[in-house]
Amino acid sequence: MVSCVPTASLSGIDALPVTAEVDLTSGIPGLTIVGLPDASVNEAKERIKAAIKNAGFEFPLKRVLINLAPADRRKEGTGFDLPLAVGILLANGVITPVPALTQACFIGELSLDGDVRPVNGVLAYAVMAKALGLSALVLPKANAAEASLVSGIAIYGIEHLKELPVLYLHPASFLQPPPDAEKLTAAQIPPNIDFSHVKGQAQAKRALEIAAAGGHNVLLAGPPGSGKSMLAKALAGILPPMDFEETLEVSRIYSVAGLLPPAEVLVRTRPFRAPHHSASIAGLSGGGSVPKPGEITLAHRGVLFLDEFVEFPRQVLEVLRQPLEDGQVTISRAQQALTFPARFMLVAALNPCPCGFRGDAQKRCVCAPAQIQRYMAKLSGPLLDRIDLHLEVPRLKDEELLRFSSQPQPYANIAEHRDASTEPPQAAETSQVIQARVTRARERQRKRLLGTKLVCNAELSPAELRAYCVPTEAAQTLMAQAAQKLALSARAFDRILRVARTIADLSEAEHIDSPHLAEALQYRALDKLFGPAVNAHTASAR
Repeated sequence: MVSCVPTASLSGIDALPVTAEVDLTSGIPGLTIVGLPDASVNEAKERIKAAIKNAGFEFPLKRVLINLAPADRRKEGTGFDLPLAVGILLANGVITPVPALTQACFIGELSLDGDVRPVNGVLAYAVMAKALGLSALVLPKANAAEASLVSGIAIYGIEHLKELPVLYLHPASFLQPPPDAEKLTAAQIPPNIDFSHVKGQAQAKRALEIAAAGGHNVLLAGPPGSGKSMLAKALAGILPPMDFEETLEVSRIYSVAGLLPPAEVLVRTRPFRAPHHSASIAGLSGGGSVPKPGEITLAHRGVLFLDEFVEFPRQVLEVLRQPLEDGQVTISRAQQALTFPARFMLVAALNPCPCGFRGDAQKRCVCAPAQIQRYMAKLSGPLLDRIDLHLEVPRLKDEELLRFSSQPQPYANIAEHRDASTEPPQAAETSQVIQARVTRARERQRKRLLGTKLVCNAELSPAELRAYCVPTEAAQTLMAQAAQKLALSARAFDRILRVARTIADLSEAEHIDSPHLAEALQYRALDKLFGPAVNAHTASAR
């Protein structure tokens, strides 16, 4: 007798359908699995035998042949244990098929005593089962709440293999109720570092607010201890909350990677990933013999913070170029090519020279020009072109360090202080106040981009750029002068327009005017950050 049980295997962050075909024939008793199983699937033979016996069922004393179709695609993972055991019990007549479970997908790992253990990637399995029109998904009880986030498919959770006969008799008793999506996404975890905790750096705070409002990439350059890392970590607290679709998108990635928070079924806050500068290409972009998501995919819809930016190997940094432009990364191998989502905000922090004090008002730099050029040579022109905001984060003044008051002192538009000899007043606004402004700006963008797959200004395509980022005549004159003086590339030109559009959104302005464009332009002054020699080197690489 032959039984067929729908199941699935993971490929990247997607699940692909697999059918477990079980045939019982007379002959020497044994269990054989074919269909390109890997070691973990082959070892399922021993787990299944022990689990069936310890659950109180009789393992058939026949020749058991299992085929995982399609047979030309490699299968891996322990999620095949449960569907293979179900196939054997169906073929042996221990359980009888019922209409509610005829087209049900089974996923789960088995322990030797018959417990059904949780597996990774449950959201991907649920999405696949729904897309294929399957009636239900049967999986470990511990994964049922996570899978139920996908509407339109029945989710059944079991804890032990001995529950299978009851499941086939009374499936409704194992049905997982749908969750309250609003309740799951409503609770936001407060940030570890609030913007009010960061002393001084009003211009950097303003720039990070712009970056958060439009999803722009940021480069922070300054001496050690000026607050670059603290600013980057505080940025996560002013990003707008994720909507339910974004939450599912991010949670699906973390579910496949096995990184969902303990006792949680969703990633409820935007990701913040900060890999060490010793990270490899595969660690950053993803890869391996069976490609897995890397840091840039784990930062999807969140922040990728690269501290000590120039300490990363140059070949590792160049990996960022495709995802920064396209919002995805493609990993190609001889057997397959997988595309992972990578729509993240890059926040890079670096010192202006090896000793860290180049341009500092209080400490003298001891680096030779050749040392500085070698140090900065890892930053290619094309990579810098993809970073929208270039910020100088200077050393804090003594009066700022000694200011202990936490009273809010809202700062005005930085454009008003552009010609001032002193830094704008310190901003002690909380992250919650800034996040409210950022969220309002994102809402304006959402309404403008309704009907597209885009969510913020940083993602604008050339067509949307021409439609929504048209400057006024005065702003066009300013842009023409800046393009000539700064020798802007076409990409830099477009990115300045995107930033100016975000500044206009924060000001609740319909059109990009001269003040918006002037503020956007001041964040592209590479000469001020890196010096003429280094800037000439990066410009020659464009």
